[in-house]
Amino acid sequence: MKATIYPAALSGDIPAIASKSQAHRLLICAALADTDTVVRCATLSADIEATADCLRALGAKIARTDDAFFVEPIRSLPEKAVIDCGESGSTLRFLLPVLCALGVDTTFVMHGRLPERPLSPLWEELERHGARLSRPTRDTIAVSGSITGGGYTLAADVSSQFISGLLFSLPLVGGGHIALTGTLESASYIEMTVRALARFGVAARFTEGAYDIPAQAGYVSPGDVTVEGDWSNAAFWIAADRILGGTLNITGLDPDSPQGDRAVEKASLRIAAGSAVIDCRDIPDLVPVLSVLAAVSPGQTRFINAGRLRIKESDRLATTAALLTALGGQVEELPEGLNVTGVSRLSGGEVDSANDHRIAMSAAVAALACDAPVILHGAQAVNKSYPAFWTDYRRLGGRVVLEEEP
Repeated sequence: MKATIYPAALSGDIPAIASKSQAHRLLICAALADTDTVVRCATLSADIEATADCLRALGAKIARTDDAFFVEPIRSLPEKAVIDCGESGSTLRFLLPVLCALGVDTTFVMHGRLPERPLSPLWEELERHGARLSRPTRDTIAVSGSITGGGYTLAADVSSQFISGLLFSLPLVGGGHIALTGTLESASYIEMTVRALARFGVAARFTEGAYDIPAQAGYVSPGDVTVEGDWSNAAFWIAADRILGGTLNITGLDPDSPQGDRAVEKASLRIAAGSAVIDCRDIPDLVPVLSVLAAVSPGQTRFINAGRLRIKESDRLATTAALLTALGGQVEELPEGLNVTGVSRLSGGEVDSANDHRIAMSAAVAALACDAPVILHGAQAVNKSYPAFWTDYRRLGGRVVLEEEP
């Protein structure tokens, strides 16, 4: 789908959508719990639906209303299962250890760039503990056997999702210990997992560089849980508000949330003030939209420790640099980051989302600072995390024409 986005001013109230990251976690816990759970989730996305569909394939009964999921947990496991993760890295990396713990012969199906995203060293740790994994095709993973509890070791700087996946799985095999090596990155996402587990009666403890799940741990439903507002997607409106000078009111966000992307408020203020250095170790998903803000802010903004962006839905260092360059921005792409030098206005131009939702939404924010329209190819990429984005953009006064492409 092609979007032609005309320069315009946005204004008004915009409620934050439900946190995709938290929805994944609460749905998995609910499906593994002892009794039914209402998971209140006001909005949907392709990734959230992928996790719900995978859990249904394992035997959970999940019904959707306008603003909630009603989850009957898994009572009886299938002998074999095929679960389609779509393009959701969280779905795959959370459920791979869970399926290894449950002992179900499973075929994971992957789409888009998901087959290219790394699974090592999680893969080797699961095999070391009794699982059998293989890649029958580029787009599938076959799992059989089952893992045991006990001691696991993971590098802390590869993916927090690996650690979260093991944390979900260990209550199913009598508990265990996850020792971490190296510098922990995206710690806030692991904290989200720990808090989700705690709401379902599982006490994960972190001491001396390791997580412990006690042997008696099991999932106990609290009955009713609510998915909080999403700082990650609210970041697009926060950056837009900085560019526009304070015309938007973003509601429904918890300032005390464990979500690391709540750092967008302070980071965006620093960038708007000029010549900031942004350490992206714990906030990699914010780089595309904060780079747009930096492109029209004073001085040079340096984004450092962002190398993991190269293995996201797109190579986000390359695609963010391409976006800014196409629109008349000044950017230097580095192996582990970006240097963005601000200009007064962007020119407009033609860009491609690279099927990456964050690049697509960043292009829409960039259009607010352009002198001519932005023509965006692959505008449907927003469906991955924020299907109502273009509707909300228009409601706030944005001017966008959507057309199907051949």
